[in-house]
Amino acid sequence: MKLALLAVIALSNTLASPARAGWAPPVAPVIPQADGYVAIHGAAVAPQVTRLYRAVYNATLAADRPDQLVPALNMAGSELNVLAGSGLSTRNARFVVVFHGGALDAVLDDAHYRAKHHVANPNLEVISELRKAGVQLFVCGQNLAAENVDPKALTPDVKIALDALVVLMAYQNDGYALMSF
Repeated sequence: MKLALLAVIALSNTLASPARAGWAPPVAPVIPQADGYVAIHGAAVAPQVTRLYRAVYNATLAADRPDQLVPALNMAGSELNVLAGSGLSTRNARFVVVFHGGALDAVLDDAHYRAKHHVANPNLEVISELRKAGVQLFVCGQNLAAENVDPKALTPDVKIALDALVVLMAYQNDGYALMSF
């Protein structure tokens, strides 16, 4: 019984540790705060330099804790890291993020975020880095109005759109893949 328990513990430690399985450590060349990229040599469906990757990220989920990135920002940053780690330029990516619902607080400036959550807004630096990498960032004007959020309380790195769903439809009609987080 004791030997079987030790075997299960050893197996779970091996599965939980990428370094032990022979994986390289992840790198995050574009958005350091987002999940990193691990090279997978000979992987199927690897990014191609001749391709343009278009995605619209539907940011509706809050982070588990107020000191963490909202999932959509982490995923957009992670995919930029994957593309860059695969040797592509950020010019190969046409990404859009539209915030509404539970992700709305992510676009608050630091003073308003701190007043509400009692910690610094961890999303602001990533939002700025994404914008500098060419990502378009929108927040739903209808959601702001419904929640009575003052537009002056927002980071200047996002634009107020009339409606999040209109943004999502417009970009999907233009061939952007929908990513919902």
